[in-house]
Amino acid sequence: MAPSPARLLIFLLPTPSLTPPPPVRRPRRAWAGTARCAAPEAAASGGFVVIEDDLSELLQILPRDLRDNLQNEPRRDQLLEVILDLGRRPEARFLGNSGGQYLRDSEISQLELEEAQRAVGKFGGDNRAGIEGTLHRISAIRSRKGLVVGLTCRVGRAVNGHVDRVRDLLNYKESILFLGRPGVGKTTVMREIARVLADEFQKRVVIVDTSNEIGGDGDIPHAAIGGARRMQVPEPSMQHRVMIEAVENHMPEVVIVDEIGTEAEAQACRSIAERGVMLIGTAHGERLANIIKNPVLSDLIGGVETVTLGDEEARARRTQKSILERKAPPTFPFLIEMRERHYWVTHRTERSVDMLLHGKKPLVEVRKRDNEFQVIIERWATYDGGGL
Repeated sequence: MAPSPARLLIFLLPTPSLTPPPPVRRPRRAWAGTARCAAPEAAASGGFVVIEDDLSELLQILPRDLRDNLQNEPRRDQLLEVILDLGRRPEARFLGNSGGQYLRDSEISQLELEEAQRAVGKFGGDNRAGIEGTLHRISAIRSRKGLVVGLTCRVGRAVNGHVDRVRDLLNYKESILFLGRPGVGKTTVMREIARVLADEFQKRVVIVDTSNEIGGDGDIPHAAIGGARRMQVPEPSMQHRVMIEAVENHMPEVVIVDEIGTEAEAQACRSIAERGVMLIGTAHGERLANIIKNPVLSDLIGGVETVTLGDEEARARRTQKSILERKAPPTFPFLIEMRERHYWVTHRTERSVDMLLHGKKPLVEVRKRDNEFQVIIERWATYDGGGL
């Protein structure tokens, strides 16, 4: 059966109004197979968001009745993932909904799981696989005997438009860490930033792609990353080595890495930053305080140490003699809390960490979209996150 063509969803958006005004936009290189069909007046007055989801490719691995069900689902454009667990009813989950929707009354059989697994192919050491030429991710749950007893089929989408909220920060040429819970869109943002830095800023960009989530499955990366180069990682435990290899062998100006989660990866980030290379990275967490309290990742924001003050100094500061201080410059001068897909809180990391350690509320920038999808930046807002 010949694969169905990718579906394209195009939404017209007004031009974001930023202060200071954003740089003049250069024409964007169209992806292969992507048509620019915005109205002339829209193109003249603003940009547009293009979403490519290749949803039909993901549906091909599902049982036929589930495929037909989802093809007729009015909310399929908001489909987040499909859950196939042995002995349970199949479930679809959608963006914006905390619960799921059962797709049929009968349970998933072992035969259906095996057929889906054959359609996907071999899983890696992290129990993840992809569909070649797409951004979809299939993750396996295994029994103690190593048999696949569950699949999470996650929809991968290439989205243009998120970068408008951080375009001014990219001009600083300083490293940025995106912090957010799973599913908030961190990887999607990484993908678009890679394309913009490579194609519009004309930077040498290398993506360290551990699970092929940013550049898609297969040896040829997805067109959504533009001219950025992609280095695949054989095993998740080798991510920090590939990060250093990227810098030593390929002379990048920007390194992009998703899901920084180990001490070795945090140390690799510091080593790369000290060589003058810009880093764009992500980590799991909801607030800056999560990183400060995390002994494995705290080095990303400069690390924390206990300092004992003298009596006079303690009286002058009106604090206890033992206090917490940042011990080094942060690896990432900017940190962005992705609270929701359209609501971000931006920190100047050094200043925010110091103020939180001293029990004060830092000033931050709130970057969001309004109901008309215009970008709004609230400067000098008092941080509403919890303290330490």
